[in-house]
This record gives sequence, structure tokens and C-alpha cells, in this order.
Amino acid sequence: MLRTPKQNHLLAALPTQAYERLAPHLELVALPRGLAVYEPGIALDYACFPTSSIVSVMCPMEDGPSPEVAIIGNDGVVGIALLMGGAATTNTRAVVQSAGHGFGIRAKVLQSAAEDEAPLRHLMLRYAQSLITQMSQAAACNRFHSIDQQVCRLLLMCMDRWASNRLSLTHERMSNLLGVRREGVTGASRNLAAAGLISYRRGCVTVLDRFGLEARVCECYAVVKTEVARLLPIKPRVDNASSRRTAGDMVKPSVAAN
Repeated sequence: MLRTPKQNHLLAALPTQAYERLAPHLELVALPRGLAVYEPGIALDYACFPTSSIVSVMCPMEDGPSPEVAIIGNDGVVGIALLMGGAATTNTRAVVQSAGHGFGIRAKVLQSAAEDEAPLRHLMLRYAQSLITQMSQAAACNRFHSIDQQVCRLLLMCMDRWASNRLSLTHERMSNLLGVRREGVTGASRNLAAAGLISYRRGCVTVLDRFGLEARVCECYAVVKTEVARLLPIKPRVDNASSRRTAGDMVKPSVAAN
């Protein structure tokens, strides 16, 4: 399967000049499930634009649980802190939830390009705003809405970024991502399965009725989706020969997507 940077919607939305500035520096990298893309307090050396993987951004707690605050897939970039003017560190942790690939780029290259290319800088800032919306809505959802609704939101957001109705998610992983007890997720999954919306087998959730999930989910899913559409009216470009580049694995895979 041919893998190109423009399978990431942000990269695909860039004007030709801005894209060509980045293209020679984008390196294909494998993102296996469970890989810690970056850790809290560690300087980010790379950013990564996922193309066929999902990365969860989590907020580690001292007592163990790490609730999910954002999901990043082919709609975004992991390591947006690089462009926010701080010390290129964050208090969150990013872990690959669904294995796949992405295209990494060194921090200094991306920062320099963003300084010189206004369209790139503006697109990244709008993406950062959409990510803030996702995080704030997740906080409200986890506080006020039922576990059934939270599970629906998680499944729908994963589907939007995975392009499949089959998701590799165990009840334990969902409980960790949502910051709730596993028993709660198991009960919610049984409710959704009884309603004919999903099926679950051996750590794999299959969504049988997406419209049913959308009818059952709380308003948080629509709020985030509407805001993303407003900020990022992305229409992926048709790929061309100049973008058909497959780079080798990064020299430092443990930080390739930082």
C-alpha cells in the first residue's frame, strides 16, 4: 500500500508552497499500538502527522489512572506544543491507541517553516484551537454525562479518525481512557450491544449502527465536530507525483513522533 503524507488531512490542506517546504523533511514512521509518542516534561524533538493510526492524549494522575483528553488521527498532528511558543514540553502523555503509520518531522524544521509560511502557521493555530475545544468538551462530558454517552462519544471519535467500524479497544482500555471503572464500561457496552448498536469480541468493538450511536451520544460529540468543521474546512487534495515519497524508518523511533 502506497503511503503518502497527504493522507493526513492537515498536510493535504496546505497550499502547494507550504507543503513543498515540508515534504522533503517528512519521514514515514511506524506507530505500533502502545508506543509512548511523548511523555510529560520531556522536550519534543519531533512532531508527527498520523495517516493510519490513532493517538490518545492522556493526562497522567499520581494515583495511576490517565484519562483521555483528546484523540488525534489523520485529522491532526501530534506535538502541536512545538508551535505554541513555550518550551516545547507538555504535561500530557501521548500513546498510540490504534497501530498504523504517520509522517514525522524534526521540531526545528517545522518551527522554521511555520515562522516563514503564514498559511502553515495559521492552519496549525486553528488546529490547536480545535484541540483545545476537544479537551475542554471531554472534561465537561466526563463530569456530567453518563458512561453510556461517554462510550458512544469515544467510539464515534475513533471511527472519524480510523475510517473503519472495527476498533481495537478492550473494556480495560476504554475505562482507562475515560477515567471510569471497568465495570461501568462493561455495563455500558452491554447496553449498547443489547440495543444492536455494537458487538464486542476479543478486544475488538464493531460498530453495527453508527446512526444509533449518534442518536444516543450526548451533545459533546456534535459540539466538537461542528467546531472542527468551522476551524478546519479541510478538503484533502488529490495526490501528485511530488508527494509520492516513502521515507525510511526514523533514526530515533522512540521519539519519532514527539
